[in-house]
Amino acid sequence: MTIDENARYLESHEWARKEGNLFTIGISDHAQSLLSDIVYVELPEIDDELEKEELFGVVESVKAASDVYLPLSGTVVEVNEELLDAPELINEDAFGDGWIIKIKADDKDEWKELMDADAYRAFIK
Repeated sequence: MTIDENARYLESHEWARKEGNLFTIGISDHAQSLLSDIVYVELPEIDDELEKEELFGVVESVKAASDVYLPLSGTVVEVNEELLDAPELINEDAFGDGWIIKIKADDKDEWKELMDADAYRAFIK
């Protein structure tokens, strides 16, 4: 299982990675492996303003549907529309092509409050 050393994590298995002034958000490799074959992703709208830990989407697999929560407050600036036709990208590359959204954070200090890779690794054991 892959853990992105540059990302920070929520206990609900979402990750955030700082990339310049934006944060890329997705679900962890651990989460996608628990869900197994992902068949559908519900995305938010661009310009949606969301609070930390607010529901922003749904990931459905052959096993179950799982709500997806925002690791830090911000405004959605980009959504990964490739997931609409190829939701399996999350299974194939959770930290790369399987990213879900990009946001402009309201409070960048919230990122520091998330679990780092070592803390997340310990959490999922």
